[in-house]
Amino acid sequence: MPQIAVVMGSDSDLPVMMKAIATLEEFEVEYEVRVLSAHRTPEETAEFSKSLEKRGIKIVIAGAGKAAHLPGFIAAFTTIPVIGVPISASFDGIDALLSIVQMPPGIPVATTAVDGAKNAALLAIEILSLNEEKLRSKLKAYRKRMNQRVKAKNEQIKREVEKRCKQ
Repeated sequence: MPQIAVVMGSDSDLPVMMKAIATLEEFEVEYEVRVLSAHRTPEETAEFSKSLEKRGIKIVIAGAGKAAHLPGFIAAFTTIPVIGVPISASFDGIDALLSIVQMPPGIPVATTAVDGAKNAALLAIEILSLNEEKLRSKLKAYRKRMNQRVKAKNEQIKREVEKRCKQ
């Protein structure tokens, strides 16, 4: 049963949102994917949003560009967490970022960086891990691997710089 809904306003958002999907796959978190529009399919989007809790969805990751109303539109119909991903469809994504972060009081939407779908998935996984020890262990292992990769890159760079300085 999916725990996370990955939603995008257009199929053109898929390349960015694939980063969230790939991250959910890596952590073996069940998800569903939808293309819905706050403007072009408002009735379907409202019905989808109202049905989330009944269907067992715990978090929504909603990517949207330009006017970027999708995350807020979904949040208006549900009390489960919604994470907005502003997509750089125009104006380098600044328009989408501002649309998503400017939610009115009472209807919160967490927001990532522009095109930050991977971090949206990681935030969703962190939220789920509050009640799932297995997922929390995977997150800790993931962070440890990141730490080790950075340390290895640091050592590699140090060797390269030392080598150049000796020349």
